[in-house]
Amino acid sequence: MSHYTITQLSQEFSVTTRTIRFYESEGLLSPERQGQARIYSNRDRVRLKLILRGKRLGFSLKEIRGMLDIYDFERDEVKQLSVMIDKIRARRTLLIQQRQDIDILLGELGVVEKECLDMLQQQTSSREPNE
Repeated sequence: MSHYTITQLSQEFSVTTRTIRFYESEGLLSPERQGQARIYSNRDRVRLKLILRGKRLGFSLKEIRGMLDIYDFERDEVKQLSVMIDKIRARRTLLIQQRQDIDILLGELGVVEKECLDMLQQQTSSREPNE
């Protein structure tokens, strides 16, 4: 079984040791202790990798914890994969809706900006002295 220090994991995954300690405080990682030193197992390394991937994909820590729990308590790989697919699809649906909302908002901002520019143009042209 491989063992890792917090420094090794932080360097491998380009995260701070504080980030790793935070995940530990949230119960997502559970290193062994040897005196003051934390010793992380291969299981912790894989969990950290999954946590960081989940964060990159936009999942909350609560959602990530749920996915990790399935891997801990369910030995049925079909169920694990099915849950993951459901989470991915739900996340994709949310992101598509957010993208549509952003596109609508950008369009509305463009309209309001044009109206403001037109009003500003009218204000400045009505203040110009007549020759």
